[in-house]
Amino acid sequence: MQRDYYEVLGVARSCSEAELKSAFRKLAMEHHPDRNGGCEEAEGRFKEINEAYSVLSDAQKRAAYDRFGHAGVNGMNGGGANGAGFADVHDIFNEVFGQAFGDMFGGGRQRQSGPARGQDLRYDLEITLEQAYAGAEVEISVPAALTCEACEGSGCAPGSSPTTCNACHGAGRVRASQGFFSIERTCPRCGGFGKLVLDPCHECRGNGQVRRERTLQVRIPAGVDDGSRIRLAGEGDAGPQSGPRGDLYIFLSVRPHDLFERDGLDLLCTMPVPMATAVLGGEIEAPCLLGGENCDGNCKIKVKVPEGAQTGKTVRLKGRGMPSLRSRERGDLVVELFVETPTKLTTRQKELMREFSGLCGEQQHPQSTGFFKKARRFWEDITSGEARA
Repeated sequence: MQRDYYEVLGVARSCSEAELKSAFRKLAMEHHPDRNGGCEEAEGRFKEINEAYSVLSDAQKRAAYDRFGHAGVNGMNGGGANGAGFADVHDIFNEVFGQAFGDMFGGGRQRQSGPARGQDLRYDLEITLEQAYAGAEVEISVPAALTCEACEGSGCAPGSSPTTCNACHGAGRVRASQGFFSIERTCPRCGGFGKLVLDPCHECRGNGQVRRERTLQVRIPAGVDDGSRIRLAGEGDAGPQSGPRGDLYIFLSVRPHDLFERDGLDLLCTMPVPMATAVLGGEIEAPCLLGGENCDGNCKIKVKVPEGAQTGKTVRLKGRGMPSLRSRERGDLVVELFVETPTKLTTRQKELMREFSGLCGEQQHPQSTGFFKKARRFWEDITSGEARA
């Protein structure tokens, strides 16, 4: 006895077309034989689902089924693959299985007409911080697939031409029917090109392409950073059958610098300061990158050291940092000072230091005075706590 078609699909008799289609999709995916290792039970259930949907998806058949039951659709080819609902069933399988199996079921993207585009290429380029700061022009050598000049990309020896593939008749794809749907795949004989090279070119051996190193001039814009990417359109691999070239993507990395560390647009530099200069104040010469204002030919810039400067004090020089890649903004040069203690003093120098130390009081060492006051309170708290215990 045949089961009720609505029961087979698990929907109500009042269901909409969208609900019907959704239920069919779910059940068809669940019980498809290819997903169940050829299980006979799954195959039988799959056929039952197809039969039910081929009837209920057709408005005329559904009306006859609702009125007369199975007797109303017998003889109308409702359950076969050639029934009126087959086109809809086939469309659904294109959509449902297209994502899982590509275009085997005809549901994938249509093959593009004309020669295919060549592959994009990647090139990793390391540059200096100076090049990133000022911009530069760099010469690189990139191996790429080029259209064979001997055969002009046809792959054929001079005087010959490609012939139409006799397996796909020039379509590049072959189709085979299985049940109620058909499977389409790339032609295995011609590889999807639709043509065969019977007399190959000796230069490229029938590929239509040769791989050569190409020398290119690359303009590095000022302000680039680690990870910046430059795209050179049309400088990638040539496409098969003289197709358009792909693109070349150059990924930049900036080599670590001996003096500077980059922080966004700012440049950080740590500089030693003689103790006398830190005490009395004065000027020191800091390195800077080529191109900044007030920078002499030796790439130095004067930095004012405030009187009494301590280690860790920073001096910010506006606009002396890195340029922005996409605006006219420029970062700062941040100079961090550390006070250098003199070494290898002479006897006289040591005498002067002792005399200087004897003349200094709390006012000359405010940080030490404050620290030791806190330390005394700490020790007193410990001592008084032990006494109470």
